[in-house]
Amino acid sequence: MTADIKLTSLSSKGGCGCKIGPADLENVLRSLPQTVPNPNLLVGLDTSDDAGVYKLTDDLALVQTVDFFTPIVDDPYAFGQVAAANAISDVYAMGGTPITALNIVAYPISTLAEDILADVLRGAGDKLAEAGVSLVGGHSIDDQEPKFGLAVTGTVHPDNVLTNTGAKPGDKLILTKPIGVGIMTTSLKNGLLSDEEINRVTGVMTTLNKTAAETMKNYHVHASTDVTGFGLLGHASEIAAGSSVEVRIDSNSVPVLPRVKELAEAGSVPGGTKNNYDHIRDIVTFPQNTSQLDKWILCDAVTSGGLLISVDTNDAEALVADLQEKGAEASIIGAVADGNNGHITVE
Repeated sequence: MTADIKLTSLSSKGGCGCKIGPADLENVLRSLPQTVPNPNLLVGLDTSDDAGVYKLTDDLALVQTVDFFTPIVDDPYAFGQVAAANAISDVYAMGGTPITALNIVAYPISTLAEDILADVLRGAGDKLAEAGVSLVGGHSIDDQEPKFGLAVTGTVHPDNVLTNTGAKPGDKLILTKPIGVGIMTTSLKNGLLSDEEINRVTGVMTTLNKTAAETMKNYHVHASTDVTGFGLLGHASEIAAGSSVEVRIDSNSVPVLPRVKELAEAGSVPGGTKNNYDHIRDIVTFPQNTSQLDKWILCDAVTSGGLLISVDTNDAEALVADLQEKGAEASIIGAVADGNNGHITVE
């Protein structure tokens, strides 16, 4: 029965592409009351960071995050793996070590077979085991549209927290996974991908950022975030604004999954990708001859993407070589500059 179900057909959007758009989210968050200052809250809502960080002792802080979404692939086991890798990634981006997780399940139990949900949970469980994370519980509701994700807790030394606000002029920017996931998975939903292409994009999404996170601890990294629903330029803009710097992206160096432009030309550009572009277009300078498709690709809504790392220029080449040797698809894709704060220049 599982093989007959196309999970992506059960939702209008998939993966991180089903996030509320950045502009709408900003408007909602503005209405929240100011939080009571707490000296132990090291990272909260102020900087659009990947996770919250709360100091317990001088040597220990908790990293907390939650992420869930509708199906991004048709295979239930793979969906569980993607969701788990995506949720855990926020802890890695903050320089932390994930330790526990809680499942979040919304599932139409009366219309979809129980074995499908079991496969989703099994996929997530195997990915948690790979990450060394203990599943400690969860919560489920009966819902017409399936959704799955996890709340993840990690630990980090308070002095070693990485945020999206620490980039320094002169840093190089490293990306550890290719982009184009949103366009590829929209094409998957539309039946436009070969089995090989499905395996390729699924492999990107199910790859943990564990190796990248552990490797970057050996270098002078000043800022980090993971590239997910708001796209490469959306998350780069958070580094630019939070760090009061200009971010320069070399578009020719950005790794992109195969056939992404061809599929985009065929109409497989998700709405979330277009919303991302509309949100950042006023703070980005593109080369004069940049096509609209190329702009959308740089803003493509990614699910379980790579880490975007701002590292001291003297360490950049060594870090990339180290990452590549360990199997990561890492590239230097740009640099951090002084002046024109909060702006992105695509070259």
